[in-house]
Amino acid sequence: MLLIFTSLGSAAAIAFAIDEGESLEGYMFSLNREVDQLPRTTGRRSFLIAASAAAVGLYWYVQRSEPAPAAKASADLWKKVSIVEFSDSGQRKGVVSVATLIKTEDEWKKQLSPDSFEVTRQAGTERAYTNENPNEHAKGVFRCICCDTALFDSSTKFESGTGWPSFWAPIAKENILETTDNSFGIVRTAVSCRRCDAHLGHVFDDGPPPTGLRYCMNSVAMRFARAS
Repeated sequence: MLLIFTSLGSAAAIAFAIDEGESLEGYMFSLNREVDQLPRTTGRRSFLIAASAAAVGLYWYVQRSEPAPAAKASADLWKKVSIVEFSDSGQRKGVVSVATLIKTEDEWKKQLSPDSFEVTRQAGTERAYTNENPNEHAKGVFRCICCDTALFDSSTKFESGTGWPSFWAPIAKENILETTDNSFGIVRTAVSCRRCDAHLGHVFDDGPPPTGLRYCMNSVAMRFARAS
């Protein structure tokens, strides 16, 4: 007996069995009259082998054609990152390993305001001077609006005159991710939350001492947690 198996998906299997010592009638279900007209030995055997080969080819074509973003999203779902936890007063608690936060677009829309969604999930930019109090320097921590990761300590906030909250350093380098942004025909460094990939703003090299950097953030991408 000859067995030919082909896997379709993760668990499904199709088996074609041909017993040379028995009638083919028990193993063959014809879909059209042309198949019924094939010779009962070589013809039908060739048909079954060809059908099996076609199924195998189709399976590998589908597997190789799987969209890359879907595979990446599946991998990111189980990815872990190390971030530093802080109290609202800015006290460092320690490094923790947490799973990346992945949500669907609809889930983010339910959680966030339209402006926060546009900025954090669509890499938008709010209008200058739209935050409630751009020059507030109360003691506390600015946290990610999407996942509550600590991003900036208010002690590093300064008045840049740009209309966006500006900081000369993040609260911890581990909590942010910096990537190259080539949009609008210029090269900039985009800043996002390391845990949930929320777009926060950009960093420039025209800030004050001691770093000389200006982390220009969108106010709707963060929430201010006042120290108790």
